Amino acid sequence: MVWASTAVIAIDSVLAGFPASHAARIAVPIITAAGLALWLAGTASRITDIRIVTLCFTAAGLCGAVLDRIQIAGPGYILGFMALAGMGLRLPRRIALISGGIVVVSLAVAEAYASQQGLQAFLNLGIGGCFLFLSSAFAGANRLAREAAEAQLAEEAAAREAREEAARLAERGRMARELHDVLAHTLSGLAVHLEGARLLAEKTSADPRLVAQLTDAHGLARDGLAGARRVVETLRGDPLPGPAHIPELAGKAGATFVVTGVPQPLPGEAGLALYRTVQEALTNTAKHAGPLAYADVVLAWTPVEVAVTVTDSGGVPDPDTALPSGGFGLTGLAERAALAGGHLEVGPSGAGWRVNLTLPLGSR
Repeated sequence: MVWASTAVIAIDSVLAGFPASHAARIAVPIITAAGLALWLAGTASRITDIRIVTLCFTAAGLCGAVLDRIQIAGPGYILGFMALAGMGLRLPRRIALISGGIVVVSLAVAEAYASQQGLQAFLNLGIGGCFLFLSSAFAGANRLAREAAEAQLAEEAAAREAREEAARLAERGRMARELHDVLAHTLSGLAVHLEGARLLAEKTSADPRLVAQLTDAHGLARDGLAGARRVVETLRGDPLPGPAHIPELAGKAGATFVVTGVPQPLPGEAGLALYRTVQEALTNTAKHAGPLAYADVVLAWTPVEVAVTVTDSGGVPDPDTALPSGGFGLTGLAERAALAGGHLEVGPSGAGWRVNLTLPLGSR
């Protein structure tokens, strides 16, 4: 609309013809161009300083009044009306009334000089200009009210989302406390009793296999306690274990660890899938391949994906000391991999077993 109005003024000024006076012929295109440039500047959304906007609209309206005086058949009064409409839409009420009054009076005086019925022309243009100004001001007030209502709705939506997030955090905190009080305390007690049983078995010269089994059970209890604490930390919003924790996991299991490529950031769930895959594969190695088996862990990064591979050498477990794994089965790993957009491959590799998880980096 702004550019269409500008084009109409320019075309109408040309069609109206030029005045007979040589000075007026030079002045008309200059004043027209200046008035249109000021009008465009006043309506530009990038200009937000009220003083500049007021100056542009007031000067554009005065240009329209001068054009109406020297080019009687021209569109000067239309340019003035456009400036009044812009004032009503963009300026504060008090400033708009003052600057709009100046433009209306200037247009009315110019129209009165060009008409044989000077007073009637003055009143007609003044009333028309005031009506246009008030209509524009009303439209501007409606726009401001709509923007204020939309802003209030956005604030209410943000407040509602914040309340819901606070309720979720409170529930997660409650679950974390319950888990800590029940599971963590139970595992702590279990670890203490197992250590006491191991010491008692050593003092009473019990079967070495019993001592070894109690030692392994104590280690599992401590690992379970550490896992329970990590779950509690997760529920409380702490960072999830991810690729950065895999070297420590491999070191505790006595496995070799190799990284290839350039590590890249991963979302929490994807990083947790990598960690859990290595954890379950190493647990299965200890359970099914026996204490003499060893495992290799390879974490490979490429620009498009990340893959972790755990391969064990195979072996024969000792039925007297075999212990169950932590219960994080391969089915759960496959489901976690699918949720992260990757795939899990499990199968024999020579005399041992191989577990491979591949995740796309684009999923983040």
